[in-house]
Amino acid sequence: MKTPVRITPAAAAVTLILVAQAAVFYSMSHGDAVPLRRPLAEFPAHVGSWVLAQDDPIDKETREVLGADSYLNRIYTLPGSGDAANLYVAYWQTQQTGQSPHSPKNCLPGNGWVPSFVGTLDLPVSSRRKPIRVNQYVVSRGNDKALVLYWYQSNNRVVASEYAAKIYTVLDSLRYHRSDTALVRVLIGIPDGNEAAARAKIAGFVEAFFGPLRQFLPA
Repeated sequence: MKTPVRITPAAAAVTLILVAQAAVFYSMSHGDAVPLRRPLAEFPAHVGSWVLAQDDPIDKETREVLGADSYLNRIYTLPGSGDAANLYVAYWQTQQTGQSPHSPKNCLPGNGWVPSFVGTLDLPVSSRRKPIRVNQYVVSRGNDKALVLYWYQSNNRVVASEYAAKIYTVLDSLRYHRSDTALVRVLIGIPDGNEAAARAKIAGFVEAFFGPLRQFLPA
């Protein structure tokens, strides 16, 4: 007697998501590209007390690999503190063409960063009634250590889970004929090994830019 093949709930959920997403995208022949409200290049140089220190454009080869329609990659500093944070935003007007966000959890190891902690973090932001839940990574590369936060943002929604983001993409495609999304990633160094202090600093930075960023992403 053959032993029955067991399908875990997680595997079943992933299969259902992929099948549903393929069916939706294949059946929808009309365009659903949703442009930004404003170009990301116009994002303010001052957000809260943080000030733009460096605008670091994405090179052409990397842009072609990532496939997003718009990017923002900047270093902001907090005057008088020595603190610096990297803000990276990639925006896709549609995912029907097969282009979709590359998860930082896959990209960071490829750039030499090794995670020592992986989890989520709930961050209160004044422009929302409830805290946003984001992915949280502590990573190291040589003697450098950093805290990384990232999430997916679309349709006034903040999602940490890649699986949940795909489900919402399917639902938004069915209900609103749109599959736009943004990947938001923030990185701050941990030069003294004080992770709690780094979390407090990065939380302040997220609070500073979260409201302005919503003015650029489609509602």
